Amino acid sequence: MSSCIGCLVLFLGFVFSADALNVWPMPVSVNYGSKSLVLSKDFELRTDGSTYIDHSGILRDGFVRMVETIRMTHVVDGDVKGPDVLTGLHVVVHLPDEGLNFGVDESYKLYVPEAGNPIYAHVEAQTIYGALHGLQTFSQLCYFNFTTRVIELHQAPWNVIDQPRFSYRGLLIDTSRHYQPLPMIKKVIDAMAYTKLNVLHWHIVDAQSFPLEIPSYPRLWNGAYSVSERYTMADAVEVVEYAQRRGINVLAEIDVPGHAQSWGVGYPSLWPSSDCQQPLDVSNDFTFKVIDGILSDFSKVFKFKFIHLGGDEVDTSCWMMTPHVKKWLTKKGLNESEAYQYFVLRAQKIAISHGYDIVNWEETFNNFGSKLSRKTVVHNWLGGGVAQKVVATGLRCIVSNQDAWYLDHLDTTWQQFYMNEPLTNITNPTQQKLVLGGEVCMWGEHIDGSDIEQTIWPRAAAAAERLWAPFKKLAKDPRQVTERLAHFRCLLNQRGVAAAPLAGPGRVAPEEPGSCFRQ
Repeated sequence: MSSCIGCLVLFLGFVFSADALNVWPMPVSVNYGSKSLVLSKDFELRTDGSTYIDHSGILRDGFVRMVETIRMTHVVDGDVKGPDVLTGLHVVVHLPDEGLNFGVDESYKLYVPEAGNPIYAHVEAQTIYGALHGLQTFSQLCYFNFTTRVIELHQAPWNVIDQPRFSYRGLLIDTSRHYQPLPMIKKVIDAMAYTKLNVLHWHIVDAQSFPLEIPSYPRLWNGAYSVSERYTMADAVEVVEYAQRRGINVLAEIDVPGHAQSWGVGYPSLWPSSDCQQPLDVSNDFTFKVIDGILSDFSKVFKFKFIHLGGDEVDTSCWMMTPHVKKWLTKKGLNESEAYQYFVLRAQKIAISHGYDIVNWEETFNNFGSKLSRKTVVHNWLGGGVAQKVVATGLRCIVSNQDAWYLDHLDTTWQQFYMNEPLTNITNPTQQKLVLGGEVCMWGEHIDGSDIEQTIWPRAAAAAERLWAPFKKLAKDPRQVTERLAHFRCLLNQRGVAAAPLAGPGRVAPEEPGSCFRQ
């Protein structure tokens, strides 16, 4: 037991201790001892022996953020002399490239010795992004001692070997149903980094609003809610760069042909008619010129391998009710469902021409899966069993089944988020590799800057462990991880993230006075 005063807290009948294994998500392999170390006031970063040259400062910034996160604004003014002082962190990155490509090696090793002269913790990784994960894990090993006013690291020596189970570990935010200010988007990205999620799916526009500047078609953002609820392209660049420096890719989405009523505010000819405003007009070549312009502009900003083209919930009746569209369908010999297919496949070709692989919602697969480009990733959302069918055809899949991984479903508990398994009934190893991972979805109909964080966390963190930790390390009963997740939820609170209590469904408030660890 360490010298930490006040480390014990009763939690739901358990004794909670800072000396328990309180790391989230669970690493592949972790061993630890019983020695306590004190971080030097001048805790430093060393990089000798590293092939990676930190020209853009990703590692330096990550280290500084980590130290600030550990201190959590406390004044560290205790005595840190003696043989048990942890002098700094030695990071060795073997690959010089800092491109955040899909499938980048995110593995790392973390070693904290119990003795030395001086004592340094060590992180070793193939890439800078694996190293950033190592910093996140290290940050969870440290505690501020309120009695001695120093930062302590308990249970040395630590030996952690770690890598993610899935390459795609996503979180969707929706900025059309309600606008999310840039500072809030950045706060969400910071919390994603804490949980080792690595894809921010930015559902930028929808039927209700079009808040993003499109230089090629500048009147599109006339469809924003107001002149102040908008994002410039410079804002988009800032989001992408902010995320990339934390090891997170941004998946941009324009949902076509449905969910696009807001497009016609600036360009009414995109509507089939003024009385019938979605889906987008399939008969008008201008529709596809606009899509091409958007994706051309996107390709300069959103450098992720994938672009999301939506394709869900398309009600084609508007096309049949509009004379000029109906005439075009007749001329082309297309019925409504065939026109839907025509639209999706033409949009896919445009995206491919700009260098993207495509993500489409599962309706496209359910309706005409064999016709989809082989560059398609099918995004499951309607329910279970879809991933199994998708990978059987050789296509890739992302799992977001709404019964378990939709954050706006407030009655879905963190336990359900934790137990949702992307590889259910997929036993063929080749097909398992086609499941890129999963994504929790924060749809914005009832979410704005006032409640987004407590609706996302800690339930998204429960899914994050499912996507990161090896299957054999995942709990078979969520009660086995309650204490550890409760600790992580309180850690998020201490870091300024408004994560809700565990004891209840999504976005609940504390029921009564008491310790964070009991809620």
